[in-house]
Amino acid sequence: MTETYVTDPQTLLHRAPVRVSTVRSTYRLQLRPDALTFADARAIAEYLQQLGISHLYLSPILTATHGSTHGYDVTDPTTVSTALGGPSGLKALSDEVRSRGMGLIVDLVPNHVGVADPRQNRWWWDVLRNGQKSQYAKYFDIDWSSGNGAGGRLALPVLQNENDPAALTVDRSGAEPMLALHDLRFPIAAGTDGDNALRIHDRQHYRLVSWKAGVCTYRRFFAVNSLAAIRQEDPEVFEATHRELAAWCEHDLIDGVRVDHPDGLSYPSAYLTRLRRLIGPQRLLLVEKILANREPLDATLPVDGTTGYDALADLGGVLIDPAGETTLTELSQHVAGHGSDRAWFGETEHRIKRAVAETILAPEIRRLVAAIKRDGNAGSFDTLAVSNATIEVLAFMPVYRVDYAPLAGMTAAVVAEVEKRNAELTAPLSVLVTALSVGGEAATRFSQVCGAITAKSVEDTMFYQGARLVSLQEVGGNPARFGHSVNDFHLSNSERAQRWPATMTTISTHDTKRGEDVRARIGVLSQVADVWSQRVRGWLETTPAPDGATALFLLQNMFGVWPADGRPASSVPGLRDRLHMFAEKSIREAGTKTSWEEPDASFEAAVHGWLDAVIDGPVGTGIGDLAHELAPHAWSDAVAQKLLQLGAPGIPDIYQGTELWEDSLVDPDNRRPVNFATRVGMLQSLTDTPTLDTTGAAKMWVVAYALWLRRERPECFVGGMYRPLYAIGEHAHRFIAYGRGPAGEAPEVIVAATRYSVGLGSTGWLDTTLPLPQGNWTDRLTGNTFAGNARVDKLFARLPVALLVR
Repeated sequence: MTETYVTDPQTLLHRAPVRVSTVRSTYRLQLRPDALTFADARAIAEYLQQLGISHLYLSPILTATHGSTHGYDVTDPTTVSTALGGPSGLKALSDEVRSRGMGLIVDLVPNHVGVADPRQNRWWWDVLRNGQKSQYAKYFDIDWSSGNGAGGRLALPVLQNENDPAALTVDRSGAEPMLALHDLRFPIAAGTDGDNALRIHDRQHYRLVSWKAGVCTYRRFFAVNSLAAIRQEDPEVFEATHRELAAWCEHDLIDGVRVDHPDGLSYPSAYLTRLRRLIGPQRLLLVEKILANREPLDATLPVDGTTGYDALADLGGVLIDPAGETTLTELSQHVAGHGSDRAWFGETEHRIKRAVAETILAPEIRRLVAAIKRDGNAGSFDTLAVSNATIEVLAFMPVYRVDYAPLAGMTAAVVAEVEKRNAELTAPLSVLVTALSVGGEAATRFSQVCGAITAKSVEDTMFYQGARLVSLQEVGGNPARFGHSVNDFHLSNSERAQRWPATMTTISTHDTKRGEDVRARIGVLSQVADVWSQRVRGWLETTPAPDGATALFLLQNMFGVWPADGRPASSVPGLRDRLHMFAEKSIREAGTKTSWEEPDASFEAAVHGWLDAVIDGPVGTGIGDLAHELAPHAWSDAVAQKLLQLGAPGIPDIYQGTELWEDSLVDPDNRRPVNFATRVGMLQSLTDTPTLDTTGAAKMWVVAYALWLRRERPECFVGGMYRPLYAIGEHAHRFIAYGRGPAGEAPEVIVAATRYSVGLGSTGWLDTTLPLPQGNWTDRLTGNTFAGNARVDKLFARLPVALLVR
């Protein structure tokens, strides 16, 4: 029976509100069998309740690849992970948090399943054994055509080198024979055994190919061969993969769902409509939707908002000092050979997108072009020309996916621009336009490939090549835009309050390129651009680097994680190894001198040698001196962005451990186990307003008081009003504040923070004051009371932030 989806925009606009009285804040837990199971989460539930959290936000909890530390490689979507505690463990955790007036949000992975070890995924194993006759063949998006590059078989890119086929053997140790390739095992179809391994392999429904061959006949998560996409558009697949979710909802174990990577699905809107129907109107439904610069979230979607990368860009951007742009651009030009500015990012994005489409995503492009020729009735048209035209259009797309309602007309505009730039593409563009107009397979694959190209080109490549101010090179960010104005910040928050009151906001996730406090410290460099420029030029003369762009990128990240207390980095356990791991990943992702596909051993060795020379030499000492000197300003920005997030419209998510200072870099560094015993002890020991220091007590103080206030006055926050407030006086531009209160009423809460603190120098705030709304206002962080025109130097006498309550 064909599923009927609700697609009428007016119907979808009238979505029921989430239970705003219960979902006030979330705390993201990265569950992992070796460090944080359901039982471990139960053990810290009391601490999270005392911290003020209303809901635990869990990483994926379905059965994943053995030993998975993230859970996004789900191998059995029909079972709760026994490694995490199984169904009983989940029920016990839900009961525990429910008894404390809290709840659970779960992370759902609908786009793909893990297939790295075929034995662990029974659906995949059955497809490999039985081919198109498998009952699960339709679960996966597989190209079985004779022209698929694998002779009509399912191509598995698992061979590491040209000698691998010789390593194939037959494993007869178990109940059934299997083809063996090193540690991997593959099924043998009935009636195809009885010969040597190579001949048996040639009779299977699959074909093992080199991962460098550019042949893959199943849709993947981006270019990850170990994650095979599944067809949620098929009602049978949806039912099978959401059976557990339905049970959790039926037994009221959860309060909401976070949907991973909906842009990869064939029809995101239709999928989300059906998902909303399954979970009901009052559970929170959030999408991991990465919005491009100025892109609105589609209001016709039956969701409560995004997972918060749009808010992250606002919260970090408003603390960046635009005065440093010219100097940092010149430094990038001098050291890296390019300015990492708007023009460079635009040109580089187009170039990288073309390269990604022609290399790691070549299988997806081939399949897309084949669909374009079919839907465009252009079977005899030159395939290379259609491919070139399609890639050029995709390379100029400014968004991840173009088939959302607010983006109507964008494809036409991009096609027109491409045709204007290159009239020779007019004919193949007409084939593309015809195919997209049909609204069939080609249109669907075009949208899916668009997102994959953007993600692999922008987040995973270009953000490792830019070197002007790397804190701006973040998921959902636009590093060509050097900071946000206060007015821009207020308007974004105001629209969020009115249009998406229950959206999630975040400043750290498992996907961010660096943690929130690391970004905050790096952002301070925009305030001391001249100092930074002089230091970097001197450091590179003292310790020359194998590549300027690489050095400038890594120096900023090293500054971001360097000990703030003046200790050498070499004295911090594990930091050297973490920096080396980060450097290797960064230079391979950048792809300019080395890459994952073709590692350059000599260049990588040179980078590692330079890194050690920096850590152990005078450059390391210089980085440490500057980190120590600027630590108060880094801490100021860190607590500022934290409080700005916690008081802002939406539901703030706190990534595990970030209630204290954190020094995380990109994954897997940001998934390291958290020491909760330390945090429990600190929370219990806080008795008076702490100062900004290395312990992080001040950050926890701010987090706890903000969360307690959200619990005390929920009507002021999720669904509440938002009002910009402005200071007057000499340093008014270094101040940011807003009011919150019940919808339609006057502010009852004021959030205020310092920005550009370096410029306050020895003079302090001078005559700067904040005209307060009528009434007496008490700062929950210090106990001080204010009324009328509050002097900012008094407001920030103890901390660089304030949380005022009428």
